[in-house]
Amino acid sequence: MDLAALSNATQLGSFNPFRTNLQSSTQHPLPFRYAYFPSSSLRGCSCKAVLSTHTPTSTHKMFGPHSSDFELSALTALSPLDGRYWGKVKELAPFLSEYGLIYFRVLVEIKWLLQLSQIPEIVEVPSFSEGTEFFLQGLIDDFSVEDALEVKKIEKVTNHDVKAVEYFLKQKCQSNAEVAKVLEFFHFACTSEDINNLAHALMLKATMDSVMFPVMDKIIKALCDMAKDNAHISMLSRTHGQPASPTTLGKEMAIFAVRLSREWKELSQIEILGKFAGAVGNYNAHVVAYPDVNWPQIAEQFVQSLGLSFNPYVAQIESHDYMAKLFHSLIQFNNILIDFDRDVWGYISLGYFKQTTKAGEIGSSTMPHKVNPIDFENSEGNLGVANGGLSHLSMKLPISRWQRDLTDSTVLRNMGVGIGHSLLAYKSTLQGIGKLQVNEARLSEDLNQCWEVLAEPIQTVMRRYGVPEPYEKLKELTRGRTVNKESIRDFIEGLDIPEVAKTNLLKLTPDIYVGAAVELARTVDNAVNVVNGINI
Repeated sequence: MDLAALSNATQLGSFNPFRTNLQSSTQHPLPFRYAYFPSSSLRGCSCKAVLSTHTPTSTHKMFGPHSSDFELSALTALSPLDGRYWGKVKELAPFLSEYGLIYFRVLVEIKWLLQLSQIPEIVEVPSFSEGTEFFLQGLIDDFSVEDALEVKKIEKVTNHDVKAVEYFLKQKCQSNAEVAKVLEFFHFACTSEDINNLAHALMLKATMDSVMFPVMDKIIKALCDMAKDNAHISMLSRTHGQPASPTTLGKEMAIFAVRLSREWKELSQIEILGKFAGAVGNYNAHVVAYPDVNWPQIAEQFVQSLGLSFNPYVAQIESHDYMAKLFHSLIQFNNILIDFDRDVWGYISLGYFKQTTKAGEIGSSTMPHKVNPIDFENSEGNLGVANGGLSHLSMKLPISRWQRDLTDSTVLRNMGVGIGHSLLAYKSTLQGIGKLQVNEARLSEDLNQCWEVLAEPIQTVMRRYGVPEPYEKLKELTRGRTVNKESIRDFIEGLDIPEVAKTNLLKLTPDIYVGAAVELARTVDNAVNVVNGINI
């Protein structure tokens, strides 16, 4: 299409490569040299794209007029986790979203009211009937997005998110005669952080147990399978980027499986803590209202009933030390995976792996032959983004001025960012692993061009039998010189060592000089199980 045709098409409204399905009917802002001008003839219709014939005087004039009309969608989301990558991370939404936070706040508030009904000294809240307990549990089990939206409507009035949950529950429970009598015992003796810290702890626990650990397990299992399947495939090692003593492809995969399993174990053993001790951690109001109740014991029982560990020594907030430890461990798991991604990227570059192709997919917009290792690159990039966010969380959260400041509140709302990018990376790595095909011919070719790697075993055997200056002799033979099968064999033949030792050295080739690598790779499951105490 020439410039004149393009101009005519845009003026007629027939050319718009950026048309979207936004509910607001607003079209996506066109890039440089395209600007939007509202249609004056049709009230409420979409704007027409017109080719700009002048340089805009400001970014605002180029893009600004309709930005306020945009509604949230996959195309307008500021975070790619909520846009482009939503389909790959949406299983985190029930736990780490605003909805998830509200849900767990509701759960904690209701469970606390039920706990109060079981304390004999609190006669004002008698034990509930089975029907009422079922009713209250139903508010948790049947909690919906519509319920969460109702909480948000209340928050617009209260300007306090936790208080909005309390008011929501009071409204919901007016229809139940038993609960209606004790509505004021919702949030009894609680500071907001009593509710929030338990909600955040439950969010993390559910996230790790339901989503993250299973995907981590898949990665570890995939690496164990790669290790066993390729245990026998010899591969040239590279230290400092230079040819080194051979290994096997399987053994190198086993290293990552064991490393990741160790970090998996560290993560799984972190205690997720909760507090429930009031405004500054001393049960001040509790003791005044009911001095005969053992409140520290009640609080411990309540926190443990939620599946959490109890932290008895706190100020207003739970200290978040366990969160720092958890996020640090996630960072380390991610660092190990970055190491794996980069190694596999390099092996693909060397031709050790081929990648299966899919009909219709394009590797490069200009070079048709290319199949880029995009899964491992995407994984590495997202792991970097994840670690940046998790690092801030782990360093900031344990620090709070005096008995509390509010800086943790807004930071905690970003747990889903670091965890979400981690999940996205894990899935990219798994997808990449699924495309790999070992190129044994290329591996063998590299080995056969590097007979100098046998200098190590030869000089080691020479040491055993007292040959003087073995290292120096091999250095003279190999460094800066072309070494091949014939030159190595000639050198061995000239050695003054026992014939049995000489025969064994003559049998050596780069592809069989792999030491215990094969066995190490084949038994990787045992190593992983010993580390984690689980069966892969």
